Amino acid sequence: MIEVEHLSKTYGSTSAIQDVTFAVEEGEILGFLGPNGAGKTTTMRILSGYLPATTGTAKIAGYDVHSNSMAVRQKIGYLPEIPPLYPEMTVEAYLNFVAQLKRVSPGDRPTQVNQSIARCGLDRKRHVTINKLSKGFRQRVGIAQAIVHNPPVIILDEPTIGLDPRQIIEVRNLIKSLAGDHTIILSTHILPEVSMTCTQVAIINRGIVVASDSLENLMDQTQGISGYELEIEANQPNSIQKIIQEVPEVSAVELLEGEHLLENHYRFRVTTTPNVEVGPAITRNLSLAEVKVYEMRRMGTSLEDVFLRLTSEVTPQEPEVEETESAISDREPTSELQVAETETTISDREPTSEPEVAETETTISDRESTSEPEVAETETAISDRESTSEPQVAETETAISDRESTSEPQVGETETDISDRESTSEPQAAETETDMPP
Repeated sequence: MIEVEHLSKTYGSTSAIQDVTFAVEEGEILGFLGPNGAGKTTTMRILSGYLPATTGTAKIAGYDVHSNSMAVRQKIGYLPEIPPLYPEMTVEAYLNFVAQLKRVSPGDRPTQVNQSIARCGLDRKRHVTINKLSKGFRQRVGIAQAIVHNPPVIILDEPTIGLDPRQIIEVRNLIKSLAGDHTIILSTHILPEVSMTCTQVAIINRGIVVASDSLENLMDQTQGISGYELEIEANQPNSIQKIIQEVPEVSAVELLEGEHLLENHYRFRVTTTPNVEVGPAITRNLSLAEVKVYEMRRMGTSLEDVFLRLTSEVTPQEPEVEETESAISDREPTSELQVAETETTISDREPTSEPEVAETETTISDRESTSEPEVAETETAISDRESTSEPQVAETETAISDRESTSEPQVGETETDISDRESTSEPQAAETETDMPP
């Protein structure tokens, strides 16, 4: 139903996914598992026709996602991480609107809307506006819009993110109920969600699919921790460890600290050889030592063990290290020649620098001898200026005395003019007094 081959997407020099390849059979639920930023959402967007791939091919229900994008969109139902809801619309009105967008015929539209409402448990909310719904019911409406046109393929991107535990259980049960009639891709980073709902698992890390198989085969192929956990009553826990380690297939016995148990009760983790049943041998040794065993349970490989191992492995880059060492060794002979050449250049410059120093000293002495006549000439010019300035000073004093002698008659003349004016003004005053009437 879904075939993805060598799918890649790059943004400039950044590669989001590289050579992604997996397949999903009809009616199965594929858990597309990976840490945050691994490329899950990019892959989902390419499969839904929202984003073009750089290289590779993807087919859904026999249609190529790139060349037959519109046909693919009619065959899929897509729930992005944030549901595309219109909060001012009621649930029923919104689903009718989506059914019309997805080209459901007018005669089939009421039936399809009612079926999607019933399957998603929205019967009591059909006339409620979406902005009044809780987050869990909004996720249900998002799933309902993805299945309203009854597509053969459903793509769900992080459908339980942000939900409380009860809502998560409800959405998981809803997804499981859709299996068989629909082929589902469930993108998530929540491990219990995959183990409880999916039949197939594809794990992506740093844009590369590192595993793709059924959940059972994936856990069988991955060698993880094999052994038991035991709760035992004992006075001396060290003696218990020695008794258990007498079994040949036991590789390690670990006392688990921090366990809240009854007094003199201890919990041990026993690691054994994989694919070898040693439980009866352990209980026999403890029974012979009269040790009371209160609990014994098997440990096996979990999906968490598989996920952590596959997403934490780093491919070694030994060729690059060898190439770097070769480059360093190639540069070393060259650097020796450069050092020798530098030393030769320095030695060539040293003999040349001695005449330059002697020439510099000669130039300094020439300047000193040349500067003495200039100093003498400067002193002569200063003395000439001083002798020249003395007559000018004498001439200035003579001019001042001449001006003073010239100014005295003017002062005397001024006094005479004032006395003449005063004598002239007296007859005028008498004349004025005579003209006035008695």
